[in-house]
Amino acid sequence: MNIDSPDKQRVAVVTGGARGIGLAIGEWFLRHQYRVVLLDIDGATLDATVERIGQANQVLGIHCDVSNPEQVSRAADEVISKFGHVDALVNNAGVAVFKPILETSYEEWRTVLGTNLDGAFLCSQKFGSLIVKNGGGAIVNIASISGLRASTLRVAYGTSKAALIQLTKQYAVELGNVNVRVNVIAPGPVDTEMAKLVHSVAIRSDYYDAIPLGRYGTPEEMANTVGFLCSDAATFINGQVIAVDGGFEASGVGLPTLRRNMAAPGGD
Repeated sequence: MNIDSPDKQRVAVVTGGARGIGLAIGEWFLRHQYRVVLLDIDGATLDATVERIGQANQVLGIHCDVSNPEQVSRAADEVISKFGHVDALVNNAGVAVFKPILETSYEEWRTVLGTNLDGAFLCSQKFGSLIVKNGGGAIVNIASISGLRASTLRVAYGTSKAALIQLTKQYAVELGNVNVRVNVIAPGPVDTEMAKLVHSVAIRSDYYDAIPLGRYGTPEEMANTVGFLCSDAATFINGQVIAVDGGFEASGVGLPTLRRNMAAPGGD
């Protein structure tokens, strides 16, 4: 691919791109000579992020609520007007409500499903058609380990992410026929600013106890996996779920005991 000509540069759209994992993904694309579109509902943070990046010819920030069909459609029109085509879409925008099941309201349920599931559907419909028109490319959805295994206080969030995994497979089956690969990653706990706000010391300790690698992931580790799935190194990967979680999904009980035994004198 000749990236010297702007018309030949690949274009990636990242939802929820103003901060955290979405921003790390956007920065990965920039380092790999993509033009990048960052969509986010938080206009102030998005504007500050785009200004900090400072590459006006390479980065486009669009204020967009991905659960709103009209806003998604306008965003797609703006992307085509600015860059002319789309090669990759990353559905990262997401929200969460952490409450016991019987205390979770229908309004909260719909808010979470509206962004995490409906938003991915709307963006995949609109931007996916542009990727098809451009001859093919990749879509990567950002689910969660909560979509693969249940945990407390996540009835809406976990359900939305499980549904997103199935949505990914549906798109992969059909869009694979028109050269669009669709995959999903399921991050474990990631050390973002949001996680620092909502994960108490006790919760962090619980995660450390359950993750074989004994730590949180980083946004850059998530971005590296997404970038790989969008790259030419992954051209025969389609419809797959990759848990980027330090082994959390694979683990059962017993890690703390194992660690204590290994640390004891004479432990193996």
